[in-house]
Amino acid sequence: MAVERNKVALGFMVAGVVAVFFGTVMVVVGPLIIDDQIVKNTVIDPKNKMTYTMWKDVPVPFYMSVYFFNILNPKEVLNGEKPMVEQRGPYVYRKRIQKENVTFHANNTVSYREYRSYYFEPDMSSGNESDVVTIPNMLVLGAAVMMENLPFAVRLMISATFKTFKEGPFLTKTVGELMWGYDSGLVDFLNKYLPGMLPSSGKFGLFAEFNNSDTGLFTIFTGQDNIRNVHRVDSWNGLTELDYWRTPQCNMINGTAGQMWPPFLTKTSTLPFYSPDACRSMELVYQRPGSIKGIPLYRFVAPKTLFANSSDYAPNEGFCPCRQSGLLNVSSCRHKSPVFISHPHFFNADPVLLDYVQGLHPNEDEHGLFIDIHPQTGVPLNVSIRLQLNLYMKRVSAITETGKIAETVMPMIWFEESGFIDGPILDTFHTNLVVLPAVMEVMQYSFIALGLATIIIAALVRHRLKKKNEPDGGGTSKGKTSTPERQSLLPAHND
Repeated sequence: MAVERNKVALGFMVAGVVAVFFGTVMVVVGPLIIDDQIVKNTVIDPKNKMTYTMWKDVPVPFYMSVYFFNILNPKEVLNGEKPMVEQRGPYVYRKRIQKENVTFHANNTVSYREYRSYYFEPDMSSGNESDVVTIPNMLVLGAAVMMENLPFAVRLMISATFKTFKEGPFLTKTVGELMWGYDSGLVDFLNKYLPGMLPSSGKFGLFAEFNNSDTGLFTIFTGQDNIRNVHRVDSWNGLTELDYWRTPQCNMINGTAGQMWPPFLTKTSTLPFYSPDACRSMELVYQRPGSIKGIPLYRFVAPKTLFANSSDYAPNEGFCPCRQSGLLNVSSCRHKSPVFISHPHFFNADPVLLDYVQGLHPNEDEHGLFIDIHPQTGVPLNVSIRLQLNLYMKRVSAITETGKIAETVMPMIWFEESGFIDGPILDTFHTNLVVLPAVMEVMQYSFIALGLATIIIAALVRHRLKKKNEPDGGGTSKGKTSTPERQSLLPAHND
């Protein structure tokens, strides 16, 4: 019976060793298995249903919120006084994104065109598209700056043309007209006699060329041969570099197309991406960790150097001619119009810009842009890209429409493009990337703990069995044999 118990204890010890070994292997191999699955599911491949659908059709709801800077004192501005503005909005539009003409190539790249369309969401907006606001007239004030170095007589003719078509320095229109276009005799005239001067051949509006359009022909890497390259842009409209800017570095097309990034990001990683709307590549940097419904994330934000001028950040010299830090001159890719991009309310810009206009109140929570990304997969979970459109305006002699306007970088609108993963997609992420790894981690350490406990208990049982089977007390046993031994040593007596 004792022998049987000893064998059982020995068997438990062996089982414990196996459990510890299996748990240790899981500790080493488990993360490798998870990483391998991430790689397989991150590659752009129609076989990867969830990630391919997220990439191609973008099922996550995206919204564009637009804020107008309504000018309260246009007459005074024309006389040289400081503009006073009030922010109006948001006017919220649901953004539909879909990739078409998707074509895979033999060199592990895929090309596509991404189409976008916008639909007004009155329930999410603070106002309606019928709201009336006053902003600078880009056709007049922008053209005046563009023409300031032309001969005096030509400037007089330009001013006469503005008067003929009743175009003044400021526009008072509905939000819908300013967004998507309005009828203008001047626009019709320019399109007829100077085709290509304006970005749109139809109505003139701030976002007229964006709606129901594509962002160009992108060719990106699928990651099939190297997962570190997945989503990285190979070319845009057949170009591997731009020609808008003054230096090769500024003309580089870097990073991804701005929707996903390669997996396995760290705190030292950056998020480079190319934006056709900004006409350049941009790069975000790590700020802090966080989580959404238990899913870990890293927040990446725009560094202060993003729109810095060359005096504050030498590599940005190629984006000049520059003005104050915080402004990106995009005239080179916007038909030479004196248009500047910045963060909303001149956040992270030279404070002097706030002195030009009354009514601006920058803060990071409302005006900083960020991307919350899951570092293991490179999939953004929460995105908020915020940019402001500004017009450089000034008095130009002979063009009387400019009056006595002071030299000003005038904010017109700012907009936020935002989206976040929620619902079934977030649940799937949570299950695959939080729950399953957690279960695997619990299992691997449970095997180790259970194995060690089994070994210890089995060893104690064997020890007790061994002790129980030993003879009771060594002194008693010797006492039983000592008497005859002593007797045999006594001398014999003969009777």
